[in-house]
Amino acid sequence: MDVRVKFLGGAGSVTGSRYLFTVGNFRFMLDCGLFQGLKPLRVRNWEAFPVDPSTIDAVVVSHAHIDHTGYLPKLVKEGFNGPIYCTAPTADLMEIMLLDSAKLQEEEAAFAKKKGYSRHENPQPLYTEQDARSTFPLFRACGYDERISISDRVDIVYRDAGHLLGSAIVEVFIKGDNQTKKIVFSGDLGRYKQAMLNPPTTITEADILLIESTYGDRENPDEDPSHDLARIVNDTFARGGVLVIPAFAVGRTQTLMLHLRRLMQEDAIPDVPVYVDSPMAISATYLFYKYPEYHRMGTTTQDLAREIETNMLVMVKSSEHSRMLNTLSSKAIIISSSGMMTGGRILHHMYHRLRNPHDTFLIAGYQAEGTRGRSLLNKEPTIKMFGEEVPVKCKVEFISSMSGHADRSELFQWMEGFKEKPKMVFTVHGESPVLETYAQAIRDKFGWQVFVPQYMESFSLFEGI
Repeated sequence: MDVRVKFLGGAGSVTGSRYLFTVGNFRFMLDCGLFQGLKPLRVRNWEAFPVDPSTIDAVVVSHAHIDHTGYLPKLVKEGFNGPIYCTAPTADLMEIMLLDSAKLQEEEAAFAKKKGYSRHENPQPLYTEQDARSTFPLFRACGYDERISISDRVDIVYRDAGHLLGSAIVEVFIKGDNQTKKIVFSGDLGRYKQAMLNPPTTITEADILLIESTYGDRENPDEDPSHDLARIVNDTFARGGVLVIPAFAVGRTQTLMLHLRRLMQEDAIPDVPVYVDSPMAISATYLFYKYPEYHRMGTTTQDLAREIETNMLVMVKSSEHSRMLNTLSSKAIIISSSGMMTGGRILHHMYHRLRNPHDTFLIAGYQAEGTRGRSLLNKEPTIKMFGEEVPVKCKVEFISSMSGHADRSELFQWMEGFKEKPKMVFTVHGESPVLETYAQAIRDKFGWQVFVPQYMESFSLFEGI
């Protein structure tokens, strides 16, 4: 029996995580994400899928972020009808995030038609909310450390990756005629010291390793971000402005709530309204209450409330309430998604507040190439949105220590857990030239055989096992 892998995404790019494995006559995908960022990448979402979706037997999802799951409704729409394996929190998060993704795409298509800036006469969304709902019956929720048979030849085990609620490292066991082989997909690895989630699980052996590369070329200090956060809050209020924090709805928003709560308790910052302006973030926050065993913030509702709920926490549920936040002039904090500023309610906050020198935008996580977030980080003088260039007059701050991704040292720390050399290692989920530099560093340190796969490239992993 032969085993092959084809890199349908997450190769040469941070987004679009999609890896197709063929095990004899059984086909499964690890992840099924959307491409985000630069237009040449986003265009791939609209191209015909490289293989007939109806010929794929299963999808194994590492975690719920859209660049790992966001293509699932399109895959199902195109003919896939097999099981979608994930952890229980990931199943709940995917329902929230895929509906949100569909809603954003429908709204963007409608807005493009109204404003006439699409080259299509009748622009359509990639998929609809109904398409998203069609994926939900296919979800198969699993727990950590539970061995699941997805075919007579393939078992999987999820281990805690510490990146997102329910995020997982995936161990894949291939049972051949003569021997069993093991493939490990790191997924996105979290940090070893973090306020909310557990550190990534150590894995000791693998025949094949797919290792994420997001921060393969840089160090992000893992010190407590509270000092920087307090400085930024107080500086913004001293200038008579509002602090806007574009944040991922799951994980980053809740971590920010935790740090702000503690700073207010310590009187390090004023006790001011904190507006969580993201229906997805609000729904995701409730999941931290539902799954206390998947994080480290306390096992009861009261424990969790004491950790993250400030005295003036305001959950902004309606779009009307969201628009009313534009009238705030000072001493308020707005946390809104999406974290890379590619869509969502954060856009209208950007449109109104980027031009205000009193306000501050705090970027608290990775920003992919081609996103508005990367443009802000690069200090570009204008940001394009809604068909116009919006001047950037506000103050822009960045806290790297709040990233949910392991940095270079932590990635190497995780790889040091392997007791034996993998046969093949693939660096995925990173940008060039980071990938090449990172791959060479792995070769130099461990002596491993490391490949930097290209988009659509295939590799033979095992023959005649």
